[in-house]
Amino acid sequence: MVSGQLLSKIATSEGHGENSPYFDGWKAYQSNPFHPTRNPDGVIQMGLAENQLCFDLISDWIKQNPEASICTYEGVDKLKDIAIFQDYHGLPEFRQAIAKFMEMVRGNKVKYDPDRVVMGGGATGANEIIMFCLADPGDAFLLPSPYYPAFDRDLTWRTGVKIIPVDCYSSNNFQITKQALEAAYDKAQKSGIKVKGLILANPSNPLGTTLSKNTLKDIVRFINEKNIHIVVDEIYAATIFNSPNFISISEIIGETDCNKDLVHIVYSLSKDMGLPGFRVGIVYSYNDSVVSCARKMSSFGLVSSQTQYMLAAMLSDEKFVGNFLAESARRLKKRHGRFTEELEKVKISCLKSNAGLFVWMDLRHLMQDSTFEGEMSLWRVIINEVKLNVSPGFSFHCKEPGWFRVCFANMDDETVEVALKRIIEFVGKRPVQIKNKNKWQKNLRLSFKDRRFEDNVLSPHSPMTPSPLVRAK
Repeated sequence: MVSGQLLSKIATSEGHGENSPYFDGWKAYQSNPFHPTRNPDGVIQMGLAENQLCFDLISDWIKQNPEASICTYEGVDKLKDIAIFQDYHGLPEFRQAIAKFMEMVRGNKVKYDPDRVVMGGGATGANEIIMFCLADPGDAFLLPSPYYPAFDRDLTWRTGVKIIPVDCYSSNNFQITKQALEAAYDKAQKSGIKVKGLILANPSNPLGTTLSKNTLKDIVRFINEKNIHIVVDEIYAATIFNSPNFISISEIIGETDCNKDLVHIVYSLSKDMGLPGFRVGIVYSYNDSVVSCARKMSSFGLVSSQTQYMLAAMLSDEKFVGNFLAESARRLKKRHGRFTEELEKVKISCLKSNAGLFVWMDLRHLMQDSTFEGEMSLWRVIINEVKLNVSPGFSFHCKEPGWFRVCFANMDDETVEVALKRIIEFVGKRPVQIKNKNKWQKNLRLSFKDRRFEDNVLSPHSPMTPSPLVRAK
């Protein structure tokens, strides 16, 4: 008997997306990682949306507050209380601190109830929990594209939920429109697919943009009219570094006549605090039944009580939090400005953004042809020759070829300068390929059977061997 037959279909399926270009880029980095002295010609990791710009602030706080950790002489007396069994509600002081932190991040314009804070194993776990609560296998959620590749994994792999993309285009800076929402909804209805809700990221990953108040109000009216849920992933809420300011869905429902039972938020500390390894994910729902169900579901992915204990102390320090948020925004703005200004010098533009840990870079003019094959060909050159792991728009389900997400906050200043130098040298050697990038047609498609699940693209590791593109992270 083949060993694979001993395992379940869900375990052996390709729903994780491990064979996507996103992971191919990571493999290229992991096999040849850049180091300024030991491996200066290695691949620089620019595919990881991580905020490493303020660890000095967190380290200083920990040194000044050793009692916040049970692993120190000053805090070890709390070891037994924290190490013994804790129920899945979480430490009360942790939920209170999270609720207060969410308020501060949103400019204290809204209030959050600690009793509605539900823990999950990072935003990944939180997203899956909310899907299990709201939808059955075969049901669908609308999702504006381009969108975070791992939504395919987080939302669908184990839940059986489907994603219906809401197509957005560069002609209006990829903004979500009521017309696009209606078109996606109607298409699902005609296909006999039950739409249970709309999920979106605000601020956007990969665009680095925030939704306006008018757009959010239109979206709330849309979900109310259809009587479907809305899940807003707000994990980049504190990464705003330019105007306009961030507007939470919580602020909108306080001003709009809507059914709050349909509104849910996913949050985490992975991006805003730069702590993805702590695996702190949050589901915040205005629906009592969802809170109850989500709390039960959270049993499979709780945050360790040791982590809760330390973060409760840190996030309750309002002076520290205020300084951290202000300094993080200042450093992100400086890094973003440096990166985009240098790109502009070599005629590389990025979508105008005000948030996030990345830029949405336009390389359409450097492609040999305006197709997704052309995009993947250019991407392989960037990986193999320029030695930068950037993420192609294809893996974000972008409808237009030639866009790339490039992360800028997961490295030190010196590495940024090396990356910029490589990009500038590459562009200087590569002639402009496409004379008029705006002639791209909306109905252009890959010559593959299905972009989302059955594509074959060439791996950067073996240029002549196709590797399946499945749901990317």
